[in-house]
Amino acid sequence: MKKILVTGSNGLLGQKLTDQLRNKEGIELIATARGGDRYPNKTGYIYESFDIINADDVQRVMQKHQPHIVINTAAMTMVDDCEKDHESCDLLNITAVELLAKASVQYGFRLVHISSDFIFDGTHGPVTEEEKPAPLSYYGISKWKGEQAVMQYAKEWCILRTVLVYGIVNDMSRSNIILWAKGSLEQGKTINVVDDQFRTPTLAEDLAQGCILAAMKEAQGIYNISGKDFMSIYDLVQRVAEFWNLDRSLIKRSKSITINQPAKRPPITGFILDKAVKELGYNPHSFEEGLALFEEQMKGR
Repeated sequence: MKKILVTGSNGLLGQKLTDQLRNKEGIELIATARGGDRYPNKTGYIYESFDIINADDVQRVMQKHQPHIVINTAAMTMVDDCEKDHESCDLLNITAVELLAKASVQYGFRLVHISSDFIFDGTHGPVTEEEKPAPLSYYGISKWKGEQAVMQYAKEWCILRTVLVYGIVNDMSRSNIILWAKGSLEQGKTINVVDDQFRTPTLAEDLAQGCILAAMKEAQGIYNISGKDFMSIYDLVQRVAEFWNLDRSLIKRSKSITINQPAKRPPITGFILDKAVKELGYNPHSFEEGLALFEEQMKGR
């Protein structure tokens, strides 16, 4: 029986991991997050309230559960909030990662850590795992420092970098670009969408699959885990409108420079997935397949 502990289990990725790991043969899942458990079906796993920025709590939880694998999905991911609140960003994205990485050696667990395309400056893409980090935002800097903490302090580790994650769960703590675009167009709102930022958007189920593959195959090193379709944000929203037969004339092109955001975004990211496909057996959905799954889940809510 393998014990897998997931941090940030109340988030989108955390809940998708709970979907895929609870009641899975040979797996004992310990789902952890700050506060109460937001997952709707409370069976097939253990829930533990866990504050990963607290060193004593890290010791308590690891001593109690003795996991074989920890998948760290907890992070401060609101890019503009990170730009305005460095202290909170550092605590979740750097300090907590360092505590987990050190604990992984102390308690002998493998650490799977989630990172971001925002560690790059976005001058070109899609990129491989060999691309040199050069973050533009405080969030990007914090995620790069988190990666460095994993590499410095952990022995058995895997870093999974991802891009623009989307999906839906019953209890959403925050929106994502698909929900925003679909909701705005359904309400007949005109929306301004940048056409000079390019990504490989990632279905949350695919990222969860990548986490589980990396954990079970005892992968070591850095892997790109994202969607396989490379597109601009403008094209993404156009494809959302087309999928749900919404009014595409409401979508107006804009440039990043015209949007007043505290944090700079990398213009072009997106990932080449060859390493994850070959070594992990990773097989993501197409963007339209992801939207179809999203639609199916919305009907079931």
